Amino acid sequence: MRKSLELFSLGFLLTQSMCLYAADNGLIDDASLSLGSLVVSSDSTGPLTSRNLSTSVDVLNEDRIEDQNVSYTWQLFDQMPGVMLTQFGMGNESGKISFRGFNGEGEVNAVKLLIDGIPSNQNSGNMPYLELLTPLEIESIEVVRGTNDPRYGLHNIAGNAGIFTRQGGNYNKARVTYGSYATRNVQFISGMESNGFSQNYAISYLNSNRYRHHSDIEKSTFSGKWFYTPNDGRAQIGFIARHGKAEADEAGYLTRAEAHDDPEQSRPHNAADGGDRMMNQFSAHLDIDITDNLFWSSKAYLNELDEDRYVTFAAGGNHNERLTEEEHKGALSTLTWRPDVSWAHEFSLMGGLSAEWQNNESRRYLVDLDRNRTSQTRNQNFDFDIYGGFIQAIYKPTEKLKIVPAFRVDTVRGSLNDNGTHREINDYGNINQPKLSAVYSFNEQYAVYTNWGKTFQVASGAASYKQNALSNDLDASINEGWEVGLKFTPTDWLNGRIAVWQQVASGEFKTKLGDANNDSENIGKTQRRGIDFQFNAQASDKLGLWFAASFQDSEIIKAGAKTPLNKGNEIDHVPHYLIDAGVDYQATPKLKLSSWVSAQDDYYLNQENDTNKYGQYVLVNASASYALTEKVRLDVELKNIFDRYYEYVWMNSESMHSPGDGRSIYGSIQYDF
Repeated sequence: MRKSLELFSLGFLLTQSMCLYAADNGLIDDASLSLGSLVVSSDSTGPLTSRNLSTSVDVLNEDRIEDQNVSYTWQLFDQMPGVMLTQFGMGNESGKISFRGFNGEGEVNAVKLLIDGIPSNQNSGNMPYLELLTPLEIESIEVVRGTNDPRYGLHNIAGNAGIFTRQGGNYNKARVTYGSYATRNVQFISGMESNGFSQNYAISYLNSNRYRHHSDIEKSTFSGKWFYTPNDGRAQIGFIARHGKAEADEAGYLTRAEAHDDPEQSRPHNAADGGDRMMNQFSAHLDIDITDNLFWSSKAYLNELDEDRYVTFAAGGNHNERLTEEEHKGALSTLTWRPDVSWAHEFSLMGGLSAEWQNNESRRYLVDLDRNRTSQTRNQNFDFDIYGGFIQAIYKPTEKLKIVPAFRVDTVRGSLNDNGTHREINDYGNINQPKLSAVYSFNEQYAVYTNWGKTFQVASGAASYKQNALSNDLDASINEGWEVGLKFTPTDWLNGRIAVWQQVASGEFKTKLGDANNDSENIGKTQRRGIDFQFNAQASDKLGLWFAASFQDSEIIKAGAKTPLNKGNEIDHVPHYLIDAGVDYQATPKLKLSSWVSAQDDYYLNQENDTNKYGQYVLVNASASYALTEKVRLDVELKNIFDRYYEYVWMNSESMHSPGDGRSIYGSIQYDF
């Protein structure tokens, strides 16, 4: 704890940044905060949004997104409070986001991903569809932490992350970047809007040798959005198409000695490692204002993933080929009613239905160094269908008190063909998830909020299907969580949030990574809890600061039957603190200087807690932006300024290490026309 407090103080003193966000001009009645120049307020018309929830909601706006130099879209979450980045560094399997004490190992994927409102997780809960996006097209990133959001079911265990891209407008923007490791990145976006019809396009291309040997990546994306709004403005219909493909080499994992001796190396046994990935996402959107206080919104979508990956985890280990094909079809529909009533200060009611039909294939082979197949170790195809519905109300009996009750229910169907053997899915029954939130506004400066709710987890892959007809059905793992927080805006230049939270899972499933049968195991009953601090200040017209810290711990409070000695142990790969902070300084009307820091504690590599701890780091970055003209901007970004060694580590027969990038520099030119 002393080390945590020291780093907390160090981060606050050494790193300052700009974060400008504001509440409504009236009473504070939500817990949302925003990084960037957009003023955040609760919507009083139209469908209910995440900012109507009484929970920790954070929004990163486009002015803090478009100038970031990243190889992978998940890296944009680096400045989001309380979000942990797990950086594998393995080609297309490059990394992942997680929060609220869940790790990013892929064993429990606890974050629901939405892209323009479209569910975008693969069956396991992983987030490859993030790479369909390029920073220049993103308007905002929104993270909802907690268990009280009823809008989503599957994978919404600890909360959800939504990415919203530009829609409408008339613009053209091009951005060209060159930097370390022969990184070349080109982005172009265009918007055209006239007579109620809007078109938005985004194209990107990235080619980089990356920090380590044999880790080259080449990827490209395309997206188009077409929306039409009739003259009366009471309806909108649209279609979105996205396509992305990537080819990447994998440098492989090193032993501890190898990683510290030469972190850039790739061992000979990884020479064939790498893979190709292709993704498509298509969605149709319909929004209608039926009356002045009744709003209907519907979406239908198709997600397609086709991936071929070659991987070798350790010298002397097997060379594997992993084929994944997934096709997910789905639909969501919500109806929001905002009546004018005399018996309440405000009342709204929202209900929704959702369905997703998955067709998944997972095949694995043993191969030689020339990628020739020698034997097959997995041949599975499975249907996984999930249906859900929810209802949520917002009731304000007085101007100062808002109460938000909600209820969600989900049910799962499907079957598995496992190398010719047919297996039915576990009958999880109706998975009920009650939720309740409230916020009390003392005045325009302070509000206290609280929430409670249940979310759920079912096993992914083959683990959700019964071994045989006589097998007992498994129960879903129920996550019960609560949060109590204070949102404050004592002056027009300072605001923030402090929250205490806890989440308990009744019987957590953990995917057995690398298991030939695609199976899971039961960890047992788990508990995660923590406290979040967020402070933001516009210290002067030129200087802006922000600071965010999450202190958390995890514990197995009742171990699974096969691992009784794990009771009381920490969950692996869960650091005790995550810290983000920074400063923006507008030195002149044309020159803007920025610096920010990310810090993380170390963690155990397994649930037995019998390994050394790894993963601690403090990384400092800086950037400068100069407006050459009104339309041309030059940017320079320096990452990992002090060239600090950091790494991702996991446990095999010994610890396996993936060193992170060293010091790097990138230059960009952006032209708006």
